[in-house]
Amino acid sequence: MTTPLTHITINTQGEWHAGRRTNSTMVRWFATIRSAICAFRSMSAGYERLGMATTWQKIKLFYQGVLEDGDKRTDSWLLVYSPVPITCIFLCYLLLIWVGPKLMAHRQPVNLKPVLIIYNFAMVCLSAYMFYEFTASSWLANYSLLCQPVDYSTSPLAMRMAKVCWWFYFSKVIELSDTLFFILRKKNSQLTFLHVYHHGTMIFNWWAGVKYVAGGQSFLIGLINSLVHVVMYLYYGLAALGPHMQQYLWWKRYLTSLQLLQFFIVTIHTTYNLFTDCDFPDSMNAVVFAYSLSLITLFRNFYYQSYLTKKSKQT
Repeated sequence: MTTPLTHITINTQGEWHAGRRTNSTMVRWFATIRSAICAFRSMSAGYERLGMATTWQKIKLFYQGVLEDGDKRTDSWLLVYSPVPITCIFLCYLLLIWVGPKLMAHRQPVNLKPVLIIYNFAMVCLSAYMFYEFTASSWLANYSLLCQPVDYSTSPLAMRMAKVCWWFYFSKVIELSDTLFFILRKKNSQLTFLHVYHHGTMIFNWWAGVKYVAGGQSFLIGLINSLVHVVMYLYYGLAALGPHMQQYLWWKRYLTSLQLLQFFIVTIHTTYNLFTDCDFPDSMNAVVFAYSLSLITLFRNFYYQSYLTKKSKQT
């Protein structure tokens, strides 16, 4: 059957219109796909920003917890509320260790004899005061040597213990001066890993101590260490008087033995508390335990290198 021409024309125009519609549909598809890709990219970027915001939010929440979960009695005390100031002091300490010897490389050692005499005997007095306060506060409060929770009250005895804990913490900041004196006197051989590790970490340990557990069984560490430092700074003070005092300082090697003894006592005490039901934070006990073991290892190696190795070489 023959198809009319007008139908063909209409049909042809219809096909042409259909082709145009087909082209328009393809354009719309591409536009839709492009929009979907853009939307996907936008969503991905949004999720990334959300993830970053969540991480940052977690950091902020953690830091807020660090600030607010501490002992409210000590929050207003110097260098306690936030870890930022003590961290800045630590960073300055590391900078001193790095830059100091370089600045002194082409300079003469500084004569610090008067300063060292005053400093060391002042530290003897401060250490003796802290030993007395730790002893008196714990004795009057009937502290237990085996397990002693923190008294977070504002009673006179509880505050007395908290205050001596702060003084002990602050004394560790003062003791960073030991490193400065070594650098100024060009005693760079004294800037050992043991020295830097011990001084640098004690300020953080006792920041946490005063911030969260100002008292309780923390007192034993302060009590023993204060007594050891009375003896240690007494030795340094006598040595600073001059070479004529050396004949009276034969007991130098026993200082390291005394240091090791205190770490063993603290380790045993902390181990006991880790495995007993004691109302003192296990996290603190675990930190003290690990820290004491690290110091035992380092001081033992120092003692071996300084005394036993030298003695074997001499024989």
